[in-house]
Amino acid sequence: MPRTSEPGRSVSSRLLDLLFSFGPGEVELSLADLARKTGLPHPTARRLVLELVSAGALEKRANGRFAVGLRLWQLGTLAPLTESLRTMAQPVMEDLYAALHQHVQLAVLEGTEAVIIERLSARRALGLVSQVGGRLPLHCSGVGKVLLSHGGSVLTNKILESGLRRYTPRTITDPGVLRRELADCRRTGSALVDGELTKGADSIATRVMNYEGRVVAALSVVVRSGSVQRQAVLPSVIASGLGISRMLGWRPGIKARNG
Repeated sequence: MPRTSEPGRSVSSRLLDLLFSFGPGEVELSLADLARKTGLPHPTARRLVLELVSAGALEKRANGRFAVGLRLWQLGTLAPLTESLRTMAQPVMEDLYAALHQHVQLAVLEGTEAVIIERLSARRALGLVSQVGGRLPLHCSGVGKVLLSHGGSVLTNKILESGLRRYTPRTITDPGVLRRELADCRRTGSALVDGELTKGADSIATRVMNYEGRVVAALSVVVRSGSVQRQAVLPSVIASGLGISRMLGWRPGIKARNG
């Protein structure tokens, strides 16, 4: 049960709980949805939601449901890491997309998940459940493995101790096997994932580094299993990742850093 109805919670924390109720697949919510997801009494949820609407953080749609407002969206675009990355990466991602006509996506680490901050997709490309703003598990997605392998031992141990959820028959759930894969990923800067998150979908991913060699993002191409030779696609993906890294100040000779 959400804690927003507990005594002592600040008004600001309750407002944030309402805003964070929205997410991929839940871009419109009713007042009842918001009260249920936050645990707020219906009158309290109504009062706070109307305050958010008045401030432009939420908007009320014609169907009576609520969505993220324009002012909140504008604020989100000011996030320095994601916006600068998206802007710099866009031309490189467009070139990679033009060459391969497959899903091309960019993700960053947030907590114990990978968050997609940009994606280019072909109409006839493999259908995916995730979207921009969506979250992917670290242990079985291409971008996730890249980010996890460079996230440091504390993050790796946390993921392993929490249990490795099986998404498909190919998902690696053996901690020892995953550790070996992560070691390979740190060495090569890339990850090849064969239907571990979504059956029939393969991912070819690589790291994006800044001027210090810190891995700040992961770039991947997602293809239908068996449609392309992954090793043939890998050099283009790695070159694209290095191209974005150069824009962030990385230069040959700067070693990738972990943690």
